Amino acid sequence: MRTRVVAAAVAVALLVPGVAEAHGLVQRQQLPIPQWLFAWAAAAVLVISFFALAVLWPQPRLEQDSWRPIRGGRAIASAPVQIIGGAIGVFLLVVTILAGFLGSGTALDNWAPTFLLITFWVGLVFASIVFGDIYRAFSPFRAIGRLLPSLNRPYPERLGRWPAAVGLWIFTWIELVSGWGEDPATLVTAALGYTVLMLAAQVYWGVETWSRRGEAFAVYFNMFARMSIWEVRDGVLGVRRPLGGLPHLDKAAGTVPFVTVMIGTVTFDGLSQGQLWRDVSADLVDTLGGFGVGALTASKIAATFGLLLGVGLVAGFYRLGIEGARSVGGGLSFAKLEFGFIHTLVPIAAVYVAAHYLTFLFFEGQAIIYLASDPFGQGWDLFGTVNSGINYSVFPQEDTWYVQVAVVVIGHVAALTLAHDRALTLYGDARLAVRSQYWMLGVMVGFTSLALWLLAQAGS
Repeated sequence: MRTRVVAAAVAVALLVPGVAEAHGLVQRQQLPIPQWLFAWAAAAVLVISFFALAVLWPQPRLEQDSWRPIRGGRAIASAPVQIIGGAIGVFLLVVTILAGFLGSGTALDNWAPTFLLITFWVGLVFASIVFGDIYRAFSPFRAIGRLLPSLNRPYPERLGRWPAAVGLWIFTWIELVSGWGEDPATLVTAALGYTVLMLAAQVYWGVETWSRRGEAFAVYFNMFARMSIWEVRDGVLGVRRPLGGLPHLDKAAGTVPFVTVMIGTVTFDGLSQGQLWRDVSADLVDTLGGFGVGALTASKIAATFGLLLGVGLVAGFYRLGIEGARSVGGGLSFAKLEFGFIHTLVPIAAVYVAAHYLTFLFFEGQAIIYLASDPFGQGWDLFGTVNSGINYSVFPQEDTWYVQVAVVVIGHVAALTLAHDRALTLYGDARLAVRSQYWMLGVMVGFTSLALWLLAQAGS
């Protein structure tokens, strides 16, 4: 057994340096040690963590419910506070839609794409991890939906989180492929369409049911909020262990596809910034051009294919890990293992976002400060910030690589810990649980390799 563990550890550790050397890591200022050494260190940390968990973590801990209310928790989560939060969310939605139609300019010159694609889409991920499910508190769709009548029809179990998975993929297509971010009016038209669909679904199935299952952003940010120590239960705010909400993720249909979309779409975003995808995309565009497809349309078709490929790659990699875990015995079905371990990928999704978009939020995200003073492009200066610019010194760029590697490693160690804890619960035997985790170790090192390679692609 010891020989097999060592062999597996060595094999997965060797994966990372090969990838790093083949493509080079992100081009930063001169590092004090070779870049490939970072890759070796990242793999080593995961392997050491695996052995430490096997020896020092013989009983499941995260599966136990550790939530407890805090003093003043009922007041913080009270109905008046929810009403205020919902009103703020509705106000921001209205401002964003009006800015898209009334404002001038594109991207960082208009409130709508800046708020939607940076402040909201990226910023709220970090806020959810730190503060819990704040999207639920500020959701304009939930706020409006509670004012509308509801049919409260039974929600089909077979749908599960599938509508949210599809909605999330479509949003990332809008962000990464459509080019609508450069056309604020088109972008907010899509936001209006999404609003109508969400309100209609809430009327039919009920606000809370649709928020838990079908509303893409509610499900998305709730996944990250499960990593937080904060949670509201029965109208009371309380605290729990870090990562404590993830083991209690319910086994709804579509959950596995949803999480793979979370990771796969960021995977494509990183890949699309590198030379490899540029070459592949150029070949696809040329091929489609031979069939009379215009260059712009062909490039969007190629990117759409890449976006699907990214999700498929992550799904296939996860399936490989689950098939491997099933092969060690224990009599557990593929479905039980697939649902049983999917929550372990959420920290990986979080660190993919953090590593890829942190500097984007720090730098381009500052545009919201001056746009807030004149959201409609009417020459206002409401908060005296209209003449402010982007300060690129707020985060030392020479330290970016260190932060990215640290975030990637920490996130994958967290995922490995969750997987080990769940294995102890599912298998009921520590030795069998550890054997099942050889494959999950391979998955985690593989995702670490992919993350570092994507950073290399983005920096090449």
